[in-house]
Amino acid sequence: MSETVRELSIDPTDSVPEGDLAEAAQHVDDLPDDRYGNRELSWLAFNERVLILAEDETKPLLERVKYVAIFANNLDEFYMVRIAGLTRRADMGLQVTSADGLTPREVLAALAKRIGELVDRHARCFRDVLNPALAAEGIHIRSWHDLDSEEQARLAAYFEAKVFPVLTPLAVDPAHPFPYISGLSLNLAVLVRDPEDEVERFARVKVPNNVPRFVVVSHTPVETEYLPLEELIAAHLPMLFPGMEVVEHHLFRVTRNADLEVEEDRDEDLLQALERELMRRRFGPAVRLEVTDDIDDAVVDLLMTEIDVDPEDVLRVPGLLDLGSLNQIYDTDRPALKDRPFVPTTTPRFAEGETPKSVFATLRDGDVLVHHPYESFATSTQRFIEQAAADPGVLAIKQTLYRTSGDSPIVDALIDAAEAGKQVVALVEIKARFDEQANIKWARALERAGCHVVYGFVGLKTHCKTSLVVRQEGNQIRRYAHVGTGNYNPKTARMYEDLGLFTADTEVCADLTDLFNVLTGYSRQTEYRSLLVAPQGIRAGLIDRIEREIEFARAGRPAHIRFKTNHLVDEQTIDALYRASNAGVRVDLLVRTFCTIRAGVAGLSENIRVRSILGRFLEHSRIYHFGGDGHPEYWIGSADLMHRNLDRRVEVLCPVTERHARAHLADYLDTAFEDNTAAWDLQPDGEWRRSEHARDDLQELLMKRLAVRVE
Repeated sequence: MSETVRELSIDPTDSVPEGDLAEAAQHVDDLPDDRYGNRELSWLAFNERVLILAEDETKPLLERVKYVAIFANNLDEFYMVRIAGLTRRADMGLQVTSADGLTPREVLAALAKRIGELVDRHARCFRDVLNPALAAEGIHIRSWHDLDSEEQARLAAYFEAKVFPVLTPLAVDPAHPFPYISGLSLNLAVLVRDPEDEVERFARVKVPNNVPRFVVVSHTPVETEYLPLEELIAAHLPMLFPGMEVVEHHLFRVTRNADLEVEEDRDEDLLQALERELMRRRFGPAVRLEVTDDIDDAVVDLLMTEIDVDPEDVLRVPGLLDLGSLNQIYDTDRPALKDRPFVPTTTPRFAEGETPKSVFATLRDGDVLVHHPYESFATSTQRFIEQAAADPGVLAIKQTLYRTSGDSPIVDALIDAAEAGKQVVALVEIKARFDEQANIKWARALERAGCHVVYGFVGLKTHCKTSLVVRQEGNQIRRYAHVGTGNYNPKTARMYEDLGLFTADTEVCADLTDLFNVLTGYSRQTEYRSLLVAPQGIRAGLIDRIEREIEFARAGRPAHIRFKTNHLVDEQTIDALYRASNAGVRVDLLVRTFCTIRAGVAGLSENIRVRSILGRFLEHSRIYHFGGDGHPEYWIGSADLMHRNLDRRVEVLCPVTERHARAHLADYLDTAFEDNTAAWDLQPDGEWRRSEHARDDLQELLMKRLAVRVE
């Protein structure tokens, strides 16, 4: 679940560069000033769609619990990064406006009321609807006072053995300053009274995060009972304060600014700079205080003063705090309450029955497009790297790594290749937010194995998903490549919808060779034969193709644009799409999260349709399709339509030319935009409306179609 949060990748500095505004202004004289929606409110609308899935009675019960957890984790990161960035700019008195004309303080004010409404709705959804439904199915979240004496005695023994030794009560008095409260930790605010002088004192007890949040009270095949860890601790507070009277206790949680600002000095080692900044992150200022709705006002006032938050930063939550921890409840072994199990297939091009084929022999016959998670990552992308590592004919492997898993077969294969004497180059992006420590660890492991490790550019993140294999075949050298839309991460590849293209195309492979030379050396190449590469080429390449569709429409010829992307906030691209709409080009956009374009507005975007699809898998691939007057183009890659992707990252879009691959992308987009496909549609007033009568689930259809194709 945490991977879902990370892929939001919220960037507080993703605002409009002044140069971009000046360039865009040359083309927008005929467009209204209010043509952009608010980015942050569009994100809240996305998270509301997640909440709607939790409220959807047609979904399996534990899947609804999972969506409650996703909503909570999403909101945590939104506060840690986006709210934190806005707050910092507001506190500095900056009046820089967002694209819709609001200052940071105005944006924060607009967010506060909406967030409060959603948080209350989210908490009540679990407390009043899902928790009783779980109890009806034999999954109980109990309170201490509901347990019988035998259960209490058993859990008391567990507390003394497993929990008590790791607890540290921290007093607050003239000799003990208020303790530092770490971000996202659960804490008990405890008031105790000294029986000798009747003076009440405050103490803090941190709920340990290395013990399961929900303690198993009992478990059978049909019934499982849990007790929240904070209730177990609260029941035994007298053990922590012997000789004192425990007057009251309350649960609270703090969210801190986790936005990382690495000062990238060309004369300083980037790894050292990042490690220094990671230490600072732990002590970022607080941006949110969550408390239970029954907390004493005096305790809230004390917490606000000591943690240094304003009243508008306090959220009173009915019921449990930290609903992101409900992942543990989701893991309860009750398959009847979850989506039916799904096993990815292996694309027939890479296997003969159960026998794997040589990826290299397959690619010599033509490109292969794979669609995760419907098609297996392990038997395609992972196998590509593993076969390359084991193949004696392979001379070199070059790979970008943005995020990978804790147990990474990709990294293991690269290490094996290096130890076998192959040239291995790994560009490990150590600035990938919230994965910095893991990536530093992988980088050092690769270096120890003899790999050439590069940490990326000063001032840029390397976000592209690319692999290049160089192989000796007889008297010639051949190159094989993979370009994907998702990370080289086998865990998220089972949860994220992504695409990967395998090719031996000479131009694509030559471009990737040049790109790796840019990434590892001093090359400043900006033009490529086949690929579109950011920061120089993707925005310009896409807008050029939008302008071409405009010319087709003006000439009375067919013109169509279809984009599938996670985020759409880049003003230059949006303005180009508005111009396309006004010229008569049909524009279909599938946007998962941030979206500031306005759809279906008379005189502005009458020909623009925007949809959003959420479901079992995280829709993550990026596809850019242009009608081309009967000569369509399809591009895939990792670049979203945001300033950070187009201006501050190394990104790659790759053309898809193989006919079966193009047919698959066409069928996928056709299905996504069919009226019968369940989705949310963006309305002219900026609201998202869920299709009421559409019942076809895009992801279910894909699972069935790809299974049939394999058979």
